[in-house]
Amino acid sequence: MRSEIRAGNFILRKYEIGFAPLLFEAGTESRGGEFSHWMPWCHENYTLAESETFVKKVEENWQNEAEFGFAIFDAETNEFLGGVGLNQPNKTHKFYNLGYWIRVSKQNKGAASAATRALAKTAFEDLLINRIEILTAAENIASQKTAEKAGATREGVLRKRLIIGGRNHDAVMFSFVREDFQN
Repeated sequence: MRSEIRAGNFILRKYEIGFAPLLFEAGTESRGGEFSHWMPWCHENYTLAESETFVKKVEENWQNEAEFGFAIFDAETNEFLGGVGLNQPNKTHKFYNLGYWIRVSKQNKGAASAATRALAKTAFEDLLINRIEILTAAENIASQKTAEKAGATREGVLRKRLIIGGRNHDAVMFSFVREDFQN
């Protein structure tokens, strides 16, 4: 998998340890409220050490193709906006899960949907996979809108599929398949 992807006005860069302070800053800005409800990693006492641990784990998982995590940057200002990545590979059926988040101050500017579509397209070019899945909590309307804007196909509701913050949630399944990117 390539380590940098252009996504319109945004650039996806493979996470590296130097990004940990940027991740921490974005997490500190965003913690609390609706964001932390859906992103429980971003809790009240979130630390730089947690950012460093996350980045190191992504780097380690990259080596065995268990995860391809990218930081999202504004192409013009080089500001760190959030993250997008492929994880939870199913080698038998050749698919990955795709997840995304954007820091609170930079939401609703198209970064998540552009990054999602660019990563999906690149994954089909670089990896031998058939499918990419996006699971969003049924109550997380903003995340569903991102998946739809990125061009993912809504497939249905999976009952009690996600546990977020210790609570069961129904999930909406979206997907991309290789043919979605062929002319």
